[in-house]
Amino acid sequence: MKNLTPRQAFDAMHANPNAVLVDVRMEIETLYVGRPAGLPHPVVHVSWYEYPAFETDPAAFVRQVESELGGKDRPVFLICRSGQRTVDAAKALEAAGFTDVTNILHGFEGSLDENFHRSRLNGWRFDGLPWEQM
Repeated sequence: MKNLTPRQAFDAMHANPNAVLVDVRMEIETLYVGRPAGLPHPVVHVSWYEYPAFETDPAAFVRQVESELGGKDRPVFLICRSGQRTVDAAKALEAAGFTDVTNILHGFEGSLDENFHRSRLNGWRFDGLPWEQM
């Protein structure tokens, strides 16, 4: 697994229009907090876990990502809230034979600051990259 900052990942996805961004956050997060935009391909949403169970099913996750991407050889970039869920998701994809997996460091909202707020230290939104909100 590669690790790139949001800006590096954004640039890499534009340099390789075959690359796909997979947002692994819960659907409610993508709707109310926002989601990345401005990429060559639409963002694919495949939750690593969902509310209320918060249970992961790595095999189901891998199957859904493979179905969405049409195979295991396409470059896949993973984003979550802070860059933590994507580590486990990337490991599951690599274990299943995906050949080009990138974790986006700091995720969409970034790390917590000293006041437990996000989007103030790092992350997709902090870096000023395109995003949209419902």
